[in-house]
Amino acid sequence: MDMNSTTDVRQGSVAHLLEGLATRRIDVIDLTTKLSHATPTLELPEPFANLIDFSLEEVSAYNEPGPYWKHHNIHTGEHIGTHLDAPVHWITGRGGKDVAQIEPGRLTGSALVLDVSEEAAANPDFLLDLHHIRQWEATFGPIPQGSWLLIRTGWEARAHDRHRFLNNDEKGPHSPGLTVECAQWIGEESPLSGIGVETVGIDAGAAAGQEPPFPAHHFLLANDKYGITSLQNLSKLPPIGAAIIVAPLPIVGGTGSPARVLAFVDT
Repeated sequence: MDMNSTTDVRQGSVAHLLEGLATRRIDVIDLTTKLSHATPTLELPEPFANLIDFSLEEVSAYNEPGPYWKHHNIHTGEHIGTHLDAPVHWITGRGGKDVAQIEPGRLTGSALVLDVSEEAAANPDFLLDLHHIRQWEATFGPIPQGSWLLIRTGWEARAHDRHRFLNNDEKGPHSPGLTVECAQWIGEESPLSGIGVETVGIDAGAAAGQEPPFPAHHFLLANDKYGITSLQNLSKLPPIGAAIIVAPLPIVGGTGSPARVLAFVDT
């Protein structure tokens, strides 16, 4: 490498990113719900089987099984807490990618925040429709290729109360989601890599009654689009201008994985 190319690298985009992080001109926002035995998880009705909740099993703790160290076995389902859904998770994506096969470039991109928290506060069964996205585009411009649409509903305020978060009653769960038309457009036509939500799943709580059932899963995962759930701190992001990193475990054969989700924003 000659001197000119070295100078080019030092003045490149990565150098500007590192400088911004070092000088705090760029802030890192954690969008992840903390993972513990108390993290609210999906509850499917009988006769469907549920995943296990997250737990730690102590193997040693500076004692006879391990005098100088402490470590645990992790017990968890794939789709627990803040997690990513891979295409193979759903029947429509059964021939698609598992978590380990998703290209790293698809797990980063522009973070676009669409705020419908007022609508969701007024109606817990609120469904984001395509016209909401068109209104957002009219204000902020077209959706960039490979970006992530993060849907802010205010549901994160319920995340520490399992009952309020799942919001079940005698008719079933109630939480915001997507209309069928919106899910189909995101899956089949949009340039998005995926969507992120604050709720327990990427579909509405009552999505079993839509046609097709669970349209976000149905259309996104069929078309190599991804979903991340149980996000926090979307209120700290601007509508445009932030970047996102989604970091699931690269589980071979995995249909999903708990993930750390980070956003970079200008301060």
